[in-house]
Amino acid sequence: MQLNEVKALITGGVSGLGLAVARKVVANGGQAVLLDINDEAGAKVEEELGGAVSYIRTDVTSEQGVIDAVKLAVEHMGLINVAVNCAGIIGAGRVLGREAPMALDFFSKVIQVNLVGSFNIIKAAGAAMESNTPGKDGERGVIISTASVAAFDGQIGQAAYSASKAGIAGMTLPVAREYARIGVRVNTVAPGIFWTPMVDGMPDHIQESLSASIPFPSRLGRPEEYADLVAHIMENEYLNGETIRLDGAVRLAPK
Repeated sequence: MQLNEVKALITGGVSGLGLAVARKVVANGGQAVLLDINDEAGAKVEEELGGAVSYIRTDVTSEQGVIDAVKLAVEHMGLINVAVNCAGIIGAGRVLGREAPMALDFFSKVIQVNLVGSFNIIKAAGAAMESNTPGKDGERGVIISTASVAAFDGQIGQAAYSASKAGIAGMTLPVAREYARIGVRVNTVAPGIFWTPMVDGMPDHIQESLSASIPFPSRLGRPEEYADLVAHIMENEYLNGETIRLDGAVRLAPK
């Protein structure tokens, strides 16, 4: 798929990694509908990127809400041939905290937003892509989710987050195998430590410590580098069923 042919649905699309993907798509002549829950940021991104993007307030954990958003996106762009899952929450906390064990509601919320939300988009986007006219090699679409290196070497305090991201990595291959019959590729990116709004608000010494933990290049990842990999996945029609680490060779310490 060429980037100028992309009609993308991007969750978490008004900030961080999702916004970087939206900018990449638009810069190369594509279109995007951004699903998020930050109306103010959504309006700013629409102003920045112009008519090539549209913002729809959407809770990715709502089955009907996502179905409605996908329908609106198809009406707006004519079709969806790319879906990128970037919505998510951190959810840090020890299983056995100082005050009390982790509340089950807390664990469930992280799973619901990160894992169930990603599945919700994969399901609804796949259903929409199934009716697309097949292109080269019969391809009808590409779905890309965001896991994390914490899926593989999660730290103390990341039980909920790591479980949610491991679930995303774990469902990538089976969904790719299932979606092969409709010509939709399914891949996942597992980023390391990237510049995001959350990291940007940390004290300088914390940012420096994070950068020093990365072997090479010894710095935080840039959202544009994530977007570059996502763009390559869109374009490379033989890349399917994979979870790709993008992390500067970092391996997270236990804590």
